[in-house]
Amino acid sequence: MTAQGTRETQAPMRTEQAVRPQWLRVAAGTPARSAEQAVHPRRVFTQVIAGALVVLTVVALVGVVASRRLAEAEAVNDAAKTANLMADAVAKPAVSDALLTGDAAAVAAVDRVIRGRVLGPTIVRVKIWDPSGLILYSDASALIGQRFPLGQEERDVLAHPQTRANVSDLTSDENALERNRGKLLEVYRPIWTPSGKPLLFEMYAPYDEVTSRTGQLWRGFAGVTLTSLLLLVVLLLPILWRLLNQLKRSQVQRERLLQRTVDASTEERRRIAGALHDGVVQDLAGASFAVAGGAERAVTLGQPDLAEELRLAAGTVRSSIGGLRTLLLDIYPPSLASAGLTAAITDLALTLRSRGTAVTLDLTPESGLDQAGERLVFRVARECLNNIAKHAVATNVHVRLQREERDTVMEISDDGIGFDAADLLAHPAKDHFGLRVLGDMVTDAGGELVLSSAPGAGTSWQLRIPR
Repeated sequence: MTAQGTRETQAPMRTEQAVRPQWLRVAAGTPARSAEQAVHPRRVFTQVIAGALVVLTVVALVGVVASRRLAEAEAVNDAAKTANLMADAVAKPAVSDALLTGDAAAVAAVDRVIRGRVLGPTIVRVKIWDPSGLILYSDASALIGQRFPLGQEERDVLAHPQTRANVSDLTSDENALERNRGKLLEVYRPIWTPSGKPLLFEMYAPYDEVTSRTGQLWRGFAGVTLTSLLLLVVLLLPILWRLLNQLKRSQVQRERLLQRTVDASTEERRRIAGALHDGVVQDLAGASFAVAGGAERAVTLGQPDLAEELRLAAGTVRSSIGGLRTLLLDIYPPSLASAGLTAAITDLALTLRSRGTAVTLDLTPESGLDQAGERLVFRVARECLNNIAKHAVATNVHVRLQREERDTVMEISDDGIGFDAADLLAHPAKDHFGLRVLGDMVTDAGGELVLSSAPGAGTSWQLRIPR
């Protein structure tokens, strides 16, 4: 057989083979290993840097939230202290009992003090309430005389004297005039008239102080935390680089061991084939000629029965020689090196045909692969066809070798009994070692070997090798 293209058609495949289970990748110990999963230092470093950026972003967001809460707490405390100071030192001395009745002079006296000594950049609004919710004084004169229900916190402050501070709820009716000032801090506490009547002193401070303190706290936090994280990443990079180099060396060593395993297997096949061809086959051929010569002499001597027995013995020896020659082609076909890949695969098909299996070959004359690629394709074809011969109980086998735009693809399918492919790949049998090794070699070569099979559904193999 020459290296010319081959297209031989025999019995068609059964129609139930049209529906196939899902394809699974073949590799030693794992059904999903692919060439893309090889470790690439640049990719790993990119992932580490991306992870570090994500961590820094999360830390930054957490720091902003924590800084804002801490700044808000500090601003509220400062506002409470300021309110206590203003209430005791300024507002309380200016309040008279006449303010309870809305006396204009009393209101004017309080207004002078508030505007002169309280209002400013840090305090933008002041209100004085009576316990019923009536506003007795405000620097916003439109609020004086209006009544709003006091909340539970305000009532608690009057009942149990204390100072309360929080972020103001500007959606309430009483804060209609403060909504255009942005977010505010609200502080209230009780004060008393000269006759001992309790009043509620309330003041509002801008929220800008919280924003300013948030920035200060965040800068202090970021300066320590982010610098520490960056330093940790920088220290980890050399360690990571060293580990990646060790892993890469391990991968190279593993690939060399795999290559040596297959090469050793090929060399052993070549040695066995040579020993059989030069020894046993030649001896059997000589014995066949000797027995045939003995049969002719028996005829000459008038012993036809002996001659017939010798002819039968010679036929048996010739049949054994034919079987050995077929076995030699299976073990190591010389056609791969001399006649090419298509001729070598055609020789492999002879073993199945000798057992009564119909084989359809659809082989492209030019694979587009180098010698190493053709050897790999041949090894996979040999393992697949050997498995079919041993296990498939198939009547029809189809082998297709096609050259695509970027890849060379070989497909081998049969109509045999099939098997649970997922279970085989998860728990590989010992007699599938050669194919699992080849699966790893295909993966390391940048190719892909996939398998599709199920009980009663036949088996399909597909090998894809980049050119």
